[in-house]
Amino acid sequence: MVSEAEKYKAEDEEAASRISAKNGLESYAYSLRNTTQDEKVAGQLDADDKKKLEEAINSTISWLDESQEASKEEYEEKQKELEGVANPIMTKMYQAAGGAPGGAPGGFPGAGGAAPGGFPGADSSEPTVEELD
Repeated sequence: MVSEAEKYKAEDEEAASRISAKNGLESYAYSLRNTTQDEKVAGQLDADDKKKLEEAINSTISWLDESQEASKEEYEEKQKELEGVANPIMTKMYQAAGGAPGGAPGGFPGAGGAAPGGFPGADSSEPTVEELD
């Protein structure tokens, strides 16, 4: 009975970590999408960068819709791919807006700097666009 409980505990922990990775990716993708749709941000993005970022976001969201049972590693890899597209674009935008992310108009999510780069969704404790408005 004890060994059976330990077996289920391990399975539960594995499922919880998979769901956490999925939720993290969803949160990051939707936060980025909301940020790019904000008029204050959209006006500061280069048209090519905005298109590239929107395509990456939409691709990730579509993948999420089709991959409800992906592994933790697959969700984490997909988040790294999206970050690889988003981080350089967001950094470029922040720099063009006056240097430090906190100095950018509109108060971007994640601007507190607690997360690496301070980008939306990089740290779940950061406020969302809705919370900042």
